[in-house]
Amino acid sequence: MSTAPVKRRLPPWLKRPLPRSKGQKALDTLLDEQRLHTVCEEANCPNKAQCFAHGTATFMILGDVCTRRCQFCSVKSGRPPNPPDPGEPQRLAETAAAMKLEHVVVTSVDRDDLHDGGSAHWAAVVTALREALPQAAIEVLTPDFQGREDQIDTVTAAQPRIFNHNIETVPSLYRRIQPGSVYDRSLGVLRYVKQSQPGMITKSGLMVGLGETRQEVSNVLRDLRMAGVDMLTVGQYLKPEPGLAEVARYYEPREFDEIRDEAKALGFPMVASGPYVRSSYNAKEQFLNA
Repeated sequence: MSTAPVKRRLPPWLKRPLPRSKGQKALDTLLDEQRLHTVCEEANCPNKAQCFAHGTATFMILGDVCTRRCQFCSVKSGRPPNPPDPGEPQRLAETAAAMKLEHVVVTSVDRDDLHDGGSAHWAAVVTALREALPQAAIEVLTPDFQGREDQIDTVTAAQPRIFNHNIETVPSLYRRIQPGSVYDRSLGVLRYVKQSQPGMITKSGLMVGLGETRQEVSNVLRDLRMAGVDMLTVGQYLKPEPGLAEVARYYEPREFDEIRDEAKALGFPMVASGPYVRSSYNAKEQFLNA
């Protein structure tokens, strides 16, 4: 009997024309000149063309090699060859200013190889952005820093407006989907930020379609709300490249609506739930609607 994974046909609600990316070439050129990475490119985000067409991007700092091997992500994994680039914070801030961004989203690879998890570099990036764009809302989408509160404090002391850390999936799938992470540790990061910085907006994201049950989704929603999370994103997992986790099933649009309504009933001030929703997709609009 064959054990090959079943290839699932893309349902009609996930088929959409790609927008004409008028701004993509200019943005690609700018990012190349400044030697900056985006998670849009590195992770093969399905919204890349639309975001680039609008002149927006999610910057990815600390290189393009991640120390963890999550089975949903196409970012290269291994031992990063280089230390943090001390010129990156200023180049990123100058680029964001040139793009005239009003909402800047920054994420990073995991850097478990660094003694501080890259937290000092994170703080330098946020500080440079605040100086270059004092009116902009700065959103950080961070790794878990292995739960180290001193490293989390280093980032939050720079005062980003939104602290985002994605829970990604349900506890039962962590060992298979993101073996380097721990569900309770990620929850603890979000809880600690809200307790230590009550005025800071906290945010998290969940993928569905990896094999979780609907009850498990509900449990995660409750856990996140109890941790004080303000903003929630829920989207369909789509396999970005061969060799990564297969899609277990595609949720229908009505199911995303049901998840949104359930989260709203739990008290989340902002919920974005839909097939193509990603944690940094339309981040400015999510923030303004919170």
